Amino acid sequence: MRADQLNALIRVMGAGYIETLVKESARTLREQLGSARTLYHVAATQFAFLSAPGATMPGYLDVVSAGLAVSAAGSIARFVTTMAAGIVPVTLGAIRSQEILRAAHSAAQDAQAKDSLISVYATSNDSEYRRNIVLLSAFGTALEDGASLRLVYQPRIDLGSRRCVGAEALLRWNDPTLGDVSPAEFIPIVERTTLAKPTTAFVLDTALRQLAAWQACGVSLPLSINISATNLDEDGLVAAIAAALDAHNVAPDMLEVEVTESAMMENSAQSLARLEALAATGVRVAIDDFGTGHSSLAYLQTLPASVVKIDKSFVDPLDTDDARSRTVIATMISLSKKLGFRVVAEGVESVGAVDTLTRMACDEAQGYVFARPLEAQDVLPWIARFNGDDQMPPLPHREAA
Repeated sequence: MRADQLNALIRVMGAGYIETLVKESARTLREQLGSARTLYHVAATQFAFLSAPGATMPGYLDVVSAGLAVSAAGSIARFVTTMAAGIVPVTLGAIRSQEILRAAHSAAQDAQAKDSLISVYATSNDSEYRRNIVLLSAFGTALEDGASLRLVYQPRIDLGSRRCVGAEALLRWNDPTLGDVSPAEFIPIVERTTLAKPTTAFVLDTALRQLAAWQACGVSLPLSINISATNLDEDGLVAAIAAALDAHNVAPDMLEVEVTESAMMENSAQSLARLEALAATGVRVAIDDFGTGHSSLAYLQTLPASVVKIDKSFVDPLDTDDARSRTVIATMISLSKKLGFRVVAEGVESVGAVDTLTRMACDEAQGYVFARPLEAQDVLPWIARFNGDDQMPPLPHREAA
């Protein structure tokens, strides 16, 4: 169990529950291992054990997998977390015990990432593990000085008026040693750690400061920021956002918070309460990457969201002759609008896709067909050009429904 998950569970259930959970997990594991094997409690929710002498990898994998499956099925822990095991082939005495445990932890993390019960240590996993440690350390330093972090802004276009009606603030990191680090690499790692809170605070403060600067120039451009499942676990999230809005003298309805379906579902009751409290302040809530999660229509209807952002994976097939994919996205748009959501298509990269989305009555779109994410100083000049640029490729006008 990750540290953030453990802390969240302690807040909800209490430390006594965690102690009971750990003892019960140890008991079920001992039952499967047998009395001849010693079980070592090496961390809060982590155990280690050695294989029997002479064990072979294929047979031992089957034994451990079967044992964990039985333990997981009969454990109260199954309701709050999942078991994952990492196996390290090793000759005792050849490697320090600390290295063995680190390698086992790396393999267990790999199992969790793959939603698997068990994973065998591989050097490729270790390289990724070491890379993640380097990234987290460097990113923590970057947050402290802020010099290598910045926001870029991708415009959102109203498909009816053909005007820029907002932008999404996106975090970028250019490390002095590592160079440009892809957000696809560092953001998923950061979101799983205690760095998630200060990262969101940095994005929020920077975005609102920039929004206020544009307002001072006479331009009101609503901005959206992304928050993670870890952020939704924060007791002070809503108060922190409200305080930041007050500090920058920005109206709540100028800010939109994007949350993925999967983040909402990690702790659906708590997430719903947080988002309801946030919406009550006037901040808009958007469901990001819509269609990629596992939420039900019944759950979607309970969310205090006003915007649905359809994931790029559903938009890409619009540039093909895939009739089924077109039907899927048309249905998503129609259903979302009937449920009262404003619909935004993400990752739009062609005029043809804009044409199709317009005819499907999609409200907004963002993507490379309009603009790549822009540096802050380039946003206002771009808007001025776009709203009256006769060199922009001709875009279709919405047809009557």
